[in-house]
Amino acid sequence: MSRDMKPKWSDPERPDAFSSYVRKGVETEAEAAVFQKSGRFQKKGSGGPTVAELTKGVLEGNRGLLARAITLIESNAERHFSQAQELLQNLLPYTGKSIRIGITGVPGAGKSTFIESFGTFLCEQDYRVAVLAVDPSSSLTGGSILGDKTRMEKLARNPRAFIRPSPSGGKLGGVHRKTRETMLLCEAAGFDVILVETVGVGQSEVIVRDMVDFFMLLVLTGAGDELQGMKKGIMELADAVIVNKADGLNKKEAEKAKEEYNRILHILQPATKGWETKAYTCSALYSTGIAEIWNEIEKFKKQTKQSCVFDDRRRKQTKEWIYSMISDQLHYSFFRHPDIKKQLPKIENEVISGDRTVASAVEELFKIFKQSEHK
Repeated sequence: MSRDMKPKWSDPERPDAFSSYVRKGVETEAEAAVFQKSGRFQKKGSGGPTVAELTKGVLEGNRGLLARAITLIESNAERHFSQAQELLQNLLPYTGKSIRIGITGVPGAGKSTFIESFGTFLCEQDYRVAVLAVDPSSSLTGGSILGDKTRMEKLARNPRAFIRPSPSGGKLGGVHRKTRETMLLCEAAGFDVILVETVGVGQSEVIVRDMVDFFMLLVLTGAGDELQGMKKGIMELADAVIVNKADGLNKKEAEKAKEEYNRILHILQPATKGWETKAYTCSALYSTGIAEIWNEIEKFKKQTKQSCVFDDRRRKQTKEWIYSMISDQLHYSFFRHPDIKKQLPKIENEVISGDRTVASAVEELFKIFKQSEHK
């Protein structure tokens, strides 16, 4: 206790009135943490790997550096954009060799269980599988709220699999705007099958359809009731409809649901030219029917490659990607423009108070934006 002292401002005549002591700090051997000029708390030497190191690591299949590379391209920081594009340019020649599969489904259809069972099956067949599971974002923190690694625990431990849950960041439909770039990184890292899971909230299916080769829709039994609430448009996007949970007492109902879906699919326009969309049953819990689904996907790939539909779809998707990036860039430039940021609150209030129409307000804002751009 000889090292302990009372604070200087305590009353020396009343030593028992203040119970705290001032003790001299002890320096440890642990690495010191410092405050950088930015004010953020960081460790010394935490500059991160260079673009060259990330490129080499991804091509060698280093999972840690692959994760760091994905984090770089997901970053919204302006200083990271040029680095991310340089990295993608380096890796571009090594992409495009995988089969990209989109998976969506009605709530409760068991998407995560199916992906774990399907992914494990593929790993056992000596394929390398990357799962890009797009989580809905928390409106408070922007972080993921589903936690796909905890819901696919077995697959997450498989050395031939890589799971990357990403917060949607509020992007329309819940699909992260960097999912396309992430797919390219995973292909460059040597993954043969890329699985993209959507959050199943409507328009996300359309976005994912535009970035994958094969699209699966997971449904439940009781097809008559399910079809009442299912949009025809989503059915027309699917290359296969999977009736999950076909096990135990539910197996008979699942077969009945498959027949009902096949009757509906027969009169709908197929999602892929020359390919007939069909319904299948499986039990993700017991891994039954999984091999049949994979055989159909391989058949799809072979057939569409021969007819050039596969490559045509890839080219069309690249074109859609360009226009999507243009829209994102215009949106970013518009709302970051200083004159727009200055005038927007005022014009918003005029619309809300009923002093002007929405159309005239938007026209005024674009006039300000275009005039400022020409200055």
